[in-house]
Amino acid sequence: MTNLFDMTGKVVLVTGGSRGLGYEMSKGFAAAGADVIVASRKLESCEQVAGEIRAMGRRALPVACHVGKWPDLEALVETAYREFGKVDVLVNNAGMSPVAGSSLATSEELFDKVLSVNLKGPYRLSALVGARMLAAGRGSIINVTSTAAIRPLPEFAPYAASKAGLNVITKAHAIEFGPKVRVNAIMSGPFWTDVSKSWREEADRTSDAAVRRIGRAHEVVTTVLYLASEHSSFTTGSVLELSGGVR
Repeated sequence: MTNLFDMTGKVVLVTGGSRGLGYEMSKGFAAAGADVIVASRKLESCEQVAGEIRAMGRRALPVACHVGKWPDLEALVETAYREFGKVDVLVNNAGMSPVAGSSLATSEELFDKVLSVNLKGPYRLSALVGARMLAAGRGSIINVTSTAAIRPLPEFAPYAASKAGLNVITKAHAIEFGPKVRVNAIMSGPFWTDVSKSWREEADRTSDAAVRRIGRAHEVVTTVLYLASEHSSFTTGSVLELSGGVR
């Protein structure tokens, strides 16, 4: 895998990179030879992952960032380029998925927060980094969305809407930043991570997916490496479903 998707000399920025799928992707990129910028709200968590990456012989930069706040994103980008001089791959992975009892019970604050973190933040960060990638003549942006975008339920409608919006923005940014910068999305199904610990066992046991289980976090790594590498040079504007065949 490392030989096929060699990332030596590449700099990768992963938001939400300290836990769940983001953690596995951060470590996966490092194992493939990349230097990694690990961003999330809690600096301590980022520093822990950065330490693991350095122990693998790669450079790592931990950065505290709230992706729903545009000034934080601007500071993140400036820090990344000051430290490394470039970003070859951006993974917009940070997100939140709270549930509510009904649409009527969904507060304006909750609605705005979900859309801010899941949609507005990735849009702005892609704009900031995508413009620099375009000027450099190369780059790959990967958005992590969700099958909730096409299979919504009332209890998480704002989350589903935010992910559906990110699918659309993926295609729009692919056109805007092409042909040298590719923009794709991984539309993930349910995964067994610490983020899903309150429901993962039941979901795993009752899954009606084609593989009859939910995903394991490490199973995202080859997909994100493919989209980041030159082996996907003709893949852009695509929303790749990674769900184990969820119905």
